[in-house]
Amino acid sequence: MNHEKRTFEFYVLSAFFILFVLFLYGPLSAVLILSFQGPDGGLTFPLNGVSLHWFFNLFEQQAVGDFGASFKRSFSLGLMVMIVNVVVSLLAGLAFRHKFRGSTTLFYLTVASLVVPSIIISLGIGVVFQQFGLRPAWYSSAFGAHLTWTLPFGVLIMFAVFNRFSPAYEEAARDLGATSWQTFHHVLLPMIAPSLIGVGLFGFTLSYDEFARTLMTSGTYNTLPLEIYGMTTNVTTPVLYALGTVTTLFSFSIILLALAGIWIMRRRQARAI
Repeated sequence: MNHEKRTFEFYVLSAFFILFVLFLYGPLSAVLILSFQGPDGGLTFPLNGVSLHWFFNLFEQQAVGDFGASFKRSFSLGLMVMIVNVVVSLLAGLAFRHKFRGSTTLFYLTVASLVVPSIIISLGIGVVFQQFGLRPAWYSSAFGAHLTWTLPFGVLIMFAVFNRFSPAYEEAARDLGATSWQTFHHVLLPMIAPSLIGVGLFGFTLSYDEFARTLMTSGTYNTLPLEIYGMTTNVTTPVLYALGTVTTLFSFSIILLALAGIWIMRRRQARAI
């Protein structure tokens, strides 16, 4: 009886998982397929031939939209957010390992931006820049807006990492004569490096596809999500699907590189041990 019950639960959970995967990747697969439309194909099924025409069209001059420049802006902004996210989250994690006055208040102020609607944050930062006579731009106001979204996640991740981290390793290094910097560089940093890669990847991906907090803060030039949104009302060819396929493959490539980096670090640590 128990065996039959477990078999039934297994099939139910498997069916649920399959439905979830179909719901998650079904729309993405439609975009992927339609990006291979023939030169005379449209935005809907059925396919009118199969070709790479629209992928090559991405690199040509477009009547509407600027793929290359908007991608460079989003990529640069993502890298800026990633670097600041890693550094600040690491420093915050180190600081909060010890109790200090106002730590609780500072913690709640840090994560408060997660509760506020993104569009309100974007509007508020845009208004503040205008009041001070500054022009909003993707590298200034949008950069700050993205940090209000990515930093709380990075800080929370590092809190979780350091809560599980045993100080015995650092104490052993100090007993052997290591300085504070040597302990951090040779003991602490290698052990938390995979987590830092995860924080950096999380910050980059959140920034790379952020729309709401960029809407009122990007200024004259659009990031890639804003450019794609603007093109949805003007572009009438599958070039938009080709762009979606390319950006999706780029996102998966970033994730694979991060996982490869974590795997290499763990292999080196295992060899050292």
